[in-house]
Amino acid sequence: MKKLKFIVTGAAAGLLNGLFGAGGGMVVVPMLQRDGLPAQRAHATSIAIILPLSIASSLLYLKRGYIDLAAAARFIPFGLLGAWLGTLLLPRVKTAWLHRIFGAVVLYSAVRLLLQ
Repeated sequence: MKKLKFIVTGAAAGLLNGLFGAGGGMVVVPMLQRDGLPAQRAHATSIAIILPLSIASSLLYLKRGYIDLAAAARFIPFGLLGAWLGTLLLPRVKTAWLHRIFGAVVLYSAVRLLLQ
């Protein structure tokens, strides 16, 4: 049963990543937490899981000509800075606040998409 959970969650994360360029963490983090990982560890592990999915999606999109390399180049340095800051902050954020922030980001994204 546990193996099926990982298969379904992994497939869902890959599908969300391929379709939307994000969202895999929204299914991976809760599954990891239900599996017993503390919140900080679940978020960090989620990044390690999503990275190969993002690389695969990026390469396929690049091959098909869907990526605007100039736009990507403008965002990447600041995204790397944000990622670095996030890794410094994660161990300092209490679990309750991490849940609130994660939930708020998911809720904000959902409302924004629904109103478009």
